[in-house]
Amino acid sequence: MNYGAIKKYDIANGEGVRVSLFVSGCTHQCKGCFNYEAWDFTYGEHFTEDTANEIVEALEPSFINGLSLLGGEPFERPNQEVLLPLLHKVKEKYPQKNIWCYTGYTLEDDLLSESRARCEHTDEMLGLIDVLVDGEFKEELKDITLAFRGSSNQRIIDVKESLKQGKTILWKLR
Repeated sequence: MNYGAIKKYDIANGEGVRVSLFVSGCTHQCKGCFNYEAWDFTYGEHFTEDTANEIVEALEPSFINGLSLLGGEPFERPNQEVLLPLLHKVKEKYPQKNIWCYTGYTLEDDLLSESRARCEHTDEMLGLIDVLVDGEFKEELKDITLAFRGSSNQRIIDVKESLKQGKTILWKLR
């Protein structure tokens, strides 16, 4: 997997101050995407063990609320395989910090049902994510007043509660 950027003090992609990883590769190719360069799976730098360690180290300060995964598309199949060990490392070292993930896939139709995104890593990955911002960016529904999302069709989902209840539960912004 490649990645385009690591932002160590991000306040735009989830609640609080976060470390954000922008992965490469996206097959959605949404019209008006802010990060179209990252559609290419070869964009940016190769993700290594050193990259993972850099992210884990950046999460250490107490004022960092957690990790955000963006893209590209974190739930592209080849990206899931690489991200899963990172998520385990983060949860093991910082169980009090949360993980947000932005995806163009929807929870019910793509990640919990048979789809081009779903693979042997999807359920485990979902089990490690606290908040999922789902749905493709739709330029015609763009709304700059929305918190942590670009278009009104996108949802901010409490993944743990949704999996527990077997239905989609929206995250309550704090």
